[in-house]
Amino acid sequence: MYLTIRHDTAYRYETTVHYSIQQLRLTPSSGASQTVRRWSIDAPGKLDSTFDAYGNVLHTLVLNKPHSEIRLHVTGEIDTIALVDGQLRDAVGPVPLEHYTCATRLTEADAAVRELAQAVASPGTPQGLIQLAEAIAQRVKQQPGGARPEQTSTAAEALALGHGISQDHAHLMLACCRSRGLPARFVSGYIVPQEKGEAAHGASHAWVDVWLDGSGWISVDVTHAAFASEIYCRLAAARDYEAAAPVRGRRIGGVEERLNVSVMVSTQAPQ
Repeated sequence: MYLTIRHDTAYRYETTVHYSIQQLRLTPSSGASQTVRRWSIDAPGKLDSTFDAYGNVLHTLVLNKPHSEIRLHVTGEIDTIALVDGQLRDAVGPVPLEHYTCATRLTEADAAVRELAQAVASPGTPQGLIQLAEAIAQRVKQQPGGARPEQTSTAAEALALGHGISQDHAHLMLACCRSRGLPARFVSGYIVPQEKGEAAHGASHAWVDVWLDGSGWISVDVTHAAFASEIYCRLAAARDYEAAAPVRGRRIGGVEERLNVSVMVSTQAPQ
């Protein structure tokens, strides 16, 4: 499937910011599930490019002059490939599988999470993963709105709250899988809208990859209790949201900030 993507991010600050640093995981890589045709990031300064420990493309933006806003404009074109039962057919990657069995602050399993993880007798199959995703989606209802990085919930908090967004569902899936000894990683990216409740032209989204012996990485969208396939564009994969977030930063000054995000994902070629 041919996707065109536009992602605009604007940070506006209450007072002048004297220094800021932004880490951007806003550039997809070509792989077994997608081929990047064209991609660009327009930023208010020089972008230093490298790869992080997980193999994700990482850009760093440093602004050391006074500023009151930061605007990022991302555009790209990508071909995505349909996956059979979510099977990614990518290699393990640069990080050992054991790394993805370890809990993080956002994916720590409490007693309630461990009980939920036992809801599926055998999660170590593709269909077992879908059953686990269904159990999570039933317990944690989807709430409207996109990502809210400043309010990231832990897996246990999302389960107790009973509602959340895609990154909450992903963290809960990671916690459940890891409590059952299954390596699992967080994926950030974009999705073509499939439901009325989603943004009119597309959305930022989060899902998971789970490693199954004999099958490799299986991509599962927990929010929709479905295998991820050609309507998804992958940006970054890591142990949780904090290591795969599209934008993370620090600053000196600014006091309060206002964040505006606009994402458009289209299956039609631009005119």
